[in-house]
Amino acid sequence: MIAIFLVAVCAQSTGNTATFNETKAGYQPSDTQILSRDGELLHRLRTDATVRRGQWVALADISPALRTALVLSEDKRFYEHSGVDWRAVSAAAWANLWNTKTRGASTITMQLAGLLDEDLRRGSGGRSVVQKLGQTFSAQSLERGWRKDQILEAYLNLVPFRGELVGIDALSQTLFGKAAHGLDNREAAVAAALVRAPNAKEPQVVQRACSVLKSLETAAANCAALDLFVTGALQRRDYAASEGIAPHVARQLASVRPAQDGPGAARRAAIRTTLRAPLQRFAVQTLQSHLRELAGRHVEDAALLVLDNATGEVLAWVGSSGPLSNAADVDAVTALRQPGSTLKPFLYAQAIAERRITAASLLEDSATQIQTTGGLYIPQNYDRHFKGWVSARTALGASLNVPAVRTLVMVSPDAFQKQLVRLGLPLAESGDFYGYSLALGSAEVSLLNLANAYRALANGGRASPTTLLPGKPAPAPQALDPRAAFIVGDILSDPMARARTFGTDSVLATRFWSAVKTGTSKDMRDNWAVGYSQRYTVGVWVGNASGAPMWDVSGTTGAAPIWAAVMNFLHAKQASRAPKPPTGLVQKTVQFAPANNTPSLEAARTEWFVDGTQQATFAMDSGAARAISTRAGGQKGLKSGAAPTARITAPTHGTIIALDPDIPPKAQRLTLQAEGSNLRWLVDGKPVAKGNTAQWPIWPGRHLIQITDAKGQVLDEVRFEVRGAGVKTPPTTAPRR
Repeated sequence: MIAIFLVAVCAQSTGNTATFNETKAGYQPSDTQILSRDGELLHRLRTDATVRRGQWVALADISPALRTALVLSEDKRFYEHSGVDWRAVSAAAWANLWNTKTRGASTITMQLAGLLDEDLRRGSGGRSVVQKLGQTFSAQSLERGWRKDQILEAYLNLVPFRGELVGIDALSQTLFGKAAHGLDNREAAVAAALVRAPNAKEPQVVQRACSVLKSLETAAANCAALDLFVTGALQRRDYAASEGIAPHVARQLASVRPAQDGPGAARRAAIRTTLRAPLQRFAVQTLQSHLRELAGRHVEDAALLVLDNATGEVLAWVGSSGPLSNAADVDAVTALRQPGSTLKPFLYAQAIAERRITAASLLEDSATQIQTTGGLYIPQNYDRHFKGWVSARTALGASLNVPAVRTLVMVSPDAFQKQLVRLGLPLAESGDFYGYSLALGSAEVSLLNLANAYRALANGGRASPTTLLPGKPAPAPQALDPRAAFIVGDILSDPMARARTFGTDSVLATRFWSAVKTGTSKDMRDNWAVGYSQRYTVGVWVGNASGAPMWDVSGTTGAAPIWAAVMNFLHAKQASRAPKPPTGLVQKTVQFAPANNTPSLEAARTEWFVDGTQQATFAMDSGAARAISTRAGGQKGLKSGAAPTARITAPTHGTIIALDPDIPPKAQRLTLQAEGSNLRWLVDGKPVAKGNTAQWPIWPGRHLIQITDAKGQVLDEVRFEVRGAGVKTPPTTAPRR
């Protein structure tokens, strides 16, 4: 019966023995490593809170001092026996017979067998006789299938040390702050002492470590200061749970299991991404450096994304400003924020594709009042000045708000919302919900989706998803007319088109071909710069994760310098050429000549047109401005059968004006217009201005506007209402650019 029992134990034990390669492949660190496309470590993230395991360390990368110390401490005849040290077994049995304390007979191989097989693991009361027999047979089986160096390597990677620390990498990084290959004799002695008694008190660890150190250094060993060293080592916890330069990418990918791995696949110890290590480092440093320069302007957060135009691969992903932020864990690349004027290129592209306008079409940049269900929508420009009649190229390049709203009136908010969705901007509401403010970026989008939509412009209107993992590029269906995408890209790359707002030598101008747009949301809460070159798309957001407004930070001072620095880094040794025009486009020289031989609105130039929409001259009739005005219908100054000598043309009688909650009330103005000469303006009986036009700082309530002659005779009057009495009065800020 005893023989049958032993055979059964042996069969059970040897049947559970895995190969060395299987054991190594099944090893699971408690950290996940995020690697660059070239295999460089970018970030390390703790993903197992139950235990602390480092990476598997090859025996050749473990300090020779530790290997020697471990053998001397745990198994002096390790290289001589075949799994069981029978001499030690005999000595232990004799000592037990005479009740004498001696070192146990368990070899390194036997201990490894106990670590590999759950059935053989030591319980709180020690191992049973059956477990000890199984451990003996398993050790012999291991020795037959594994080499000695493999046994020692596996043991050092699997053995528990102290507390949650398992394996030599976690121990050396945590207690000694270095890699396993750098351990000296003293550190190796402490590590070996912890193998024997992982949770022993400090005096016991010191005593045991001193004994090991003497076996390593013989007479030269000095244990005088070992107690202080052990105390300091056991208190160290410098091995951070997470560290590196890609924390948000690490958190996003660490819990993702590729579909090809199957539902039962284990968490991967290392994930190779599409990120470029040098670019990621430069992006982090540049972003933080620029934010330090803006520290006095109440801005502490930023995000940056770099995409490969052809593949959609993410080359750099910086989700926050790290130590400069009070919300460093928030990933601003995926957070939803208002994009401001960065949506305008898609609006103009849609209008051009639908042949509603051309790049040379004239749009009026002047005070306008658009009737909505909530009252009148009165858009303003960034600098609160109007440019008059401008071409669509100038309107987009100079980021003028009023022409964009007029363009959205032609396209309709609902149609524009659907176009944005096709480009990969999953807006939460319908176009009617946003209304005409959608032209100025009132919806919320993420930097990831916004940059990818600009990537679609770079790819001729073809949109496809981005990816952080290497693989085959996804299909890219046509989401926007390629001709319109080309024309908009040509406008965004034209420094003269943006000159009216940004000047001819702004930070947006690069020495290589690039197309870029900035944007600022309400009360300067969000600042953007998104653009692309022949090969790359770069998107930058600057603001505060809390939503607090910045102080005097515009598109050219906030996000644009970071965008330009990254673009220059990408193209330090790589050219960027303008895209080739797609079929269906024609170039034609155009002139802008208003009536009555007045000076030209814009200089003659060569312009791109969708074939069939081209024309040579763009001019405004002298009566056009009057034709678009609506008669005020005032009560004064009208004589039966005669034209009025003076009248108010804006606002109209009975107008209801809604204050824009995105613009401080003190910064909002109502344009007053009238026909006549030597006019004086009165608002609620108080004189406010002289002339045919005036700017009145509107305020909630019912008001009476009157015009008088020089003698004070009332010539016309208009009654209207301003709504929005509940708005607050924050410091004056500027709207989107």
